[in-house]
Amino acid sequence: MRERVVAACDGASKGNPGPAGWAWVIADSSETPVRWQAGALGRATNNVAELTALERLLAATDPDVPLEVRMDSQYAMKAVTTWLPGWKRNGWRTAAGKPVANQELVLRIDELLQDRTVEFRYVPAHQVGGDPLNDFADRAASQAAGEQRDAGSELGSPEPPPAPAAPAGRGGGRRRNGTAARTSRSRSGSSARTIKAKFPGRCSCGRSYAAGEPIARNDRGWGHPECRTAGSA
Repeated sequence: MRERVVAACDGASKGNPGPAGWAWVIADSSETPVRWQAGALGRATNNVAELTALERLLAATDPDVPLEVRMDSQYAMKAVTTWLPGWKRNGWRTAAGKPVANQELVLRIDELLQDRTVEFRYVPAHQVGGDPLNDFADRAASQAAGEQRDAGSELGSPEPPPAPAAPAGRGGGRRRNGTAARTSRSRSGSSARTIKAKFPGRCSCGRSYAAGEPIARNDRGWGHPECRTAGSA
């Protein structure tokens, strides 16, 4: 048996639901990307995109070789590592008695995980100095979602581009004593906790935010407060 393969996968949805895409990337022993693939999904949710990315990665790798999968989606990871056994016992119903969402994809992933060694590793998204493989998969998925076309190393595609720079005039807020300054903001009659970004980053919508700009937590990490509200609607 060959030594393990290290890979990352990610999904993106511009609107959640909206134009969506998926991507995976495989690295060499120095964790340099050597093989990758990305694809368009049409209109889909972020969770569908994340699960599809994992399903496509598992289908594209040798089941006889141990695999390390890096992901920034806690939903997709927990779906196949934590919640899946209970869903099976409950006849594909959640603890609340509701049908399991995205059941077809979860079933396919469960099949692909049988009789193989897969280690899942959670990596936070959009972090300065974060995991480079996750960043590569994130950029490829975002590009596939935005352009709605397939790409990859076997197609001769260039590496997905970096995140676009923050628009001029955005950000510029000050940091106090090297820590994030906490603020709060009311929207639609409810309080949405925001902070000022300590470092520049990228929202799940694909747009960047600058250090000092207000950000709020959403289901994929931190991003623009308006994207948090749109994703929870």
